[in-house]
Amino acid sequence: MTRLFTAFLLFLVFGLRAAWAQQDQGVWVQVEAQPSLREAQDRAQAYAQNLPDVNGFRLNSGWYAIVIGPYLRADAEQVLRVYRAEGQIPADSFIAFSNGLAQQFWPVGANILNRGVVTSPVEPEAEPPVVSLSVQPAEETRPQALQGERLLTAQERKDLQTALQAAGFYNSTIDGAFGAGTRRSMSEWQRFNGFEQTGVLTTLQRKTLLDDYNAPLISVGMARHIDDQAGISMDLPLGIVSFDRYEAPFAHFNSTSELDTQVLLISQEGSRATLQALYEVMQSLEIVPLNGPRELRRDAFTIEGRGNGIVSYTQAALKDGKIKGFTLVWPEGDDARRARVLAAMRASYATTDAVLDAGAGASAEQRIDLVSGLQIRKPRLSRSGFFADASGSVLTVSEIAQGCGRITLDGDQEVQVAWSDADQGIAVLRPNQTLAPISVAEFKAETPRLQSEIAVSGYSYEGALGAPTLTFGQVADIRGLDGETGVKRLSLSAQPGDAGGPVFDQSGNVVGMLLPKPTKGRTLPASVSLAANVESLTDVLTKAGVSGQPGQGSTQMSPNELTRRASGMTVLVHCWD
Repeated sequence: MTRLFTAFLLFLVFGLRAAWAQQDQGVWVQVEAQPSLREAQDRAQAYAQNLPDVNGFRLNSGWYAIVIGPYLRADAEQVLRVYRAEGQIPADSFIAFSNGLAQQFWPVGANILNRGVVTSPVEPEAEPPVVSLSVQPAEETRPQALQGERLLTAQERKDLQTALQAAGFYNSTIDGAFGAGTRRSMSEWQRFNGFEQTGVLTTLQRKTLLDDYNAPLISVGMARHIDDQAGISMDLPLGIVSFDRYEAPFAHFNSTSELDTQVLLISQEGSRATLQALYEVMQSLEIVPLNGPRELRRDAFTIEGRGNGIVSYTQAALKDGKIKGFTLVWPEGDDARRARVLAAMRASYATTDAVLDAGAGASAEQRIDLVSGLQIRKPRLSRSGFFADASGSVLTVSEIAQGCGRITLDGDQEVQVAWSDADQGIAVLRPNQTLAPISVAEFKAETPRLQSEIAVSGYSYEGALGAPTLTFGQVADIRGLDGETGVKRLSLSAQPGDAGGPVFDQSGNVVGMLLPKPTKGRTLPASVSLAANVESLTDVLTKAGVSGQPGQGSTQMSPNELTRRASGMTVLVHCWD
């Protein structure tokens, strides 16, 4: 019996020693993790140019880790200290273990897991610490793990449940109570990651779980930022953005990495009217795409936008005469990491009494298409149009109706294409809501005389002047360049934005619509323009179910009267992506 017991003890000691030796052979220094394989391969290649023993493995979470090693534990700790001190690896690098690593992706074709340690590239310390296997086991027992678990705060216990939930092992309430459901999820997590299924996480396992969960935040360098001028403090992804400038009411943080991100802190004095104005202004910016939910309440608003390759979130609130908030702009296709970063920003957001000076950034670049240094959203194409009936139907050129995600009049009134004839270059737009035009086109069917005076009303500079202008000229021919009868040639110098504008005779009747200049195979002199005649316009209106109003007047109209009629009839048509 004694001999059997002695043999058992020897077996246990040697077994433990073998286990500890195997543990030491799986020790790595993890320096970085990336959400995509391509990013991770690029970063691994960059590290390998300066450091030896660089490897890359897929993590169980789906992220991709860049590690150095494998080394003996003492060597790994020395490598970690030296490389951190030299700035060759990030300050948040840490010791990782083989059981947390899956398939190797770097170097390409390599497979070195469990093949033994390599020699440390760092010289050992003069007096290396002695590690006693008898007092430093590789893993805690279940009672030891339970003892460590009892020291956790309520928030730390909730954090573990949250991490288990994010990993797909827990689907119950985040309450910090480790009942049967939490124990079962811990056991399943242990089994999935190659640990013994005890239902109690050891110190090492808790760190592995939380490191995996926090990898998205670690990858972007989430850190506390305190802005005393704006009166805002919060966690920001300072590894990928940095403060650039103040331009009231914004503090701008621009991207410092290939991940094209942007952060704005919002801080200004104001009222509910100011808050509503800010709500409208934010939606006019390029960084706030049109698609997405928005909510405006009495003292706060949120705006989410998705499109054109970005996802944007803005929140702002009014309290004690001060408006505070922030905007996060993130590239599309990285939703999981964006959601974690946004959640961390919202949870850490806090304000003080300070508010950004209204004159901050007043000396910065000023342009009509910028608001506090932010680009206003621009349409892909802008042309002119004019009201063809009393309900607000609009005649314009067909190019404005091609491939547009959204069409608006004067920037905000949405319209739909009722009919488009690409051959004739004419389109009819119908407003989503009935409009009440100041004036409506009166069409004169008679062919105008050659050399008769005409005027075109249009937004020559695509809205930059804020109102239509009149350009005067003459009828040069009642046919087009190739003798076609639906078009007449004008002696008139027009701008691209004038296309779609009404052509008036001297009595204020509409005798045509200006067409774009041909772009295929020919270049016209600046003084030559083309216009669709009334017969062609009437034909397209009929197909769209619109009845045009015939012209009545024959008395010559004064320039001032013609300008008033043209201004009430002509609209700016925008095509948006």
